[in-house]
Amino acid sequence: MAYSACGVVLLAGCASMPDSGDLRGVESTPRQDTQVRVFAMPPQEDAKPPTIVQGFLEALTSDDPHYETARKYLTAEAAKTWQPERVTTVLAEGPGLVVEPSGGRQDSDDLLFTLTGSKVAAVDSQGAYAPAGGSYHQSVHLVRDPKTDQWRIDGLPQGVVMGKSDFQRNYMSVDKYYFASNTTPTTGAQTVAVADPVYVRERVDAMTQMVRSLLRGPTTWLGPVVRSSFPTGTELRKGVTALTPDDQNKLTVPLNDKAARIGSTVCDSMAAQILFTLQKLTPAVDEVALEARGKQLCSLAEDQADRVAVRGSVQDPAYLYFVDGKHRLVRTAADGSGGKPDPVPGVLGEGDKDLQSVAVSRDERKAAGVSIDGKSLYVESMASGGSLGNPVLTSGGATPRDRLTAPSWDTEGDLWVADRNPRDSRLLLLEQGAGEPLTVETPGLDGRIKDVRVAADGVRIALVVEKDGRQSLLIGRIERGEKSGGGPLVSVQELRSAASELEEVTTISWAGDSRLVVVGREQEGVQQMRYVQVDGSTPEGPPPAALTGVKEIAASEDDQLPLVAYSEDGIVRLPSGAQWQKVDADGTAPVYPG
Repeated sequence: MAYSACGVVLLAGCASMPDSGDLRGVESTPRQDTQVRVFAMPPQEDAKPPTIVQGFLEALTSDDPHYETARKYLTAEAAKTWQPERVTTVLAEGPGLVVEPSGGRQDSDDLLFTLTGSKVAAVDSQGAYAPAGGSYHQSVHLVRDPKTDQWRIDGLPQGVVMGKSDFQRNYMSVDKYYFASNTTPTTGAQTVAVADPVYVRERVDAMTQMVRSLLRGPTTWLGPVVRSSFPTGTELRKGVTALTPDDQNKLTVPLNDKAARIGSTVCDSMAAQILFTLQKLTPAVDEVALEARGKQLCSLAEDQADRVAVRGSVQDPAYLYFVDGKHRLVRTAADGSGGKPDPVPGVLGEGDKDLQSVAVSRDERKAAGVSIDGKSLYVESMASGGSLGNPVLTSGGATPRDRLTAPSWDTEGDLWVADRNPRDSRLLLLEQGAGEPLTVETPGLDGRIKDVRVAADGVRIALVVEKDGRQSLLIGRIERGEKSGGGPLVSVQELRSAASELEEVTTISWAGDSRLVVVGREQEGVQQMRYVQVDGSTPEGPPPAALTGVKEIAASEDDQLPLVAYSEDGIVRLPSGAQWQKVDADGTAPVYPG
């Protein structure tokens, strides 16, 4: 009740600190209710150097939109050159502060401090998050103003620095959306929307921040495989400082002249990008209108946006699939409303070939199955009739562990699988699930692929890679082109870790447009289930309910559908707001389409 209206918390910045060289921690501000606005106090008259530094660090964690209070702790020249938006460095705890002996005597007119800590992550000027490690050491230099006799900071690192708890309170992860530039979904003429997660300051007009970020373009990592509908150079109209929807939840976005000559189709695509991007922000936006030169260019409602582009999070699979006790492919209603699982139509549901793992195409017309010995991959139609054909791929690995992984379908209708044969370990692609397998180039891959999962957007892939007994979750960017002599060229570029603290990754599944669910174990820890973002950050909200002995996990990009697992109890399902429920005691290898 106390927070029913926005509160204001004043950070006094007056904690006592020593002038000598011992190490002290700067206390991180406790996580506040989301309705509380936090502001910092300016420097007090005759404040001592340590208090100036601490006050400045506290001001960095406030909700001051342009860091005006923080600048008051700087000299005039330092305030002009300091660029807080360049980078946000996240430390495990609030930065420690130590006085350097070489900074001069205690009664001198300049002092040198060092900020210390253990790095957790960094957020760059685009808002892109990247996990980081190692120690943090940066110098802060103070001088005494000869006219006012007040201490101020005249030398400091660019960007801002704060502890993890302050970062979680101040920043939020939001997906901005672009369109896949190298995929053409076989299910229709629509383009595919791709989520590009960035971090913005939560209580500093996040809506306007996100629109500006969207207009600036995708993050560097995702840029090569997506495009934006906004013409190059498009910005908010000069003088527009804030965007707010009206009482009908309609947001009007005034743009500069770069957008004045666009056609209606392009305009709808631009509006769809904004609607997708703002869908989880408050206040709600149900419609977007774009303007340029004082005239409305177009208007698009939320229920029309999904006709502009396909998003994995709004595609509704009809069924959940798994392998039953007779090693057949069976299915049950995806929403959990069905009764006893039934064999799928077609040969893979008839039990002619015992299956170990399966994948169902996103249109639910084809199925791929790996034989129980892991040696052969079959692709068959899920239509009644027909007989089992020859395998489309065969592994020469000596044991099941050294043979084929579970397959995965992309939005193009192509099938991905890895051969774990130590003598010929590789990632393979079968166009439309048939033909000669194409070896996918994987520059920078160090280890053997244990698991493969392609995102619904078709431009990102999650790989579990094993090396020296340790499994890592890596996210790569799928690039498509042509070889110099002709023929398709497919590669996975810039692999990056998404769960660096895990040393054992048991199973993974995509669980949203930019989120995965992972089952694994930290060093000397126990098995746990958690959500992770593709950028390596941890999304807000609780992890899934605990479950022991998980061997495989299946999630849909649509978070309204239950999480499903293969555990020591067989196939189990986790409906929203409930506990794990048994589906089939003898089942294995659960999958949603994809």
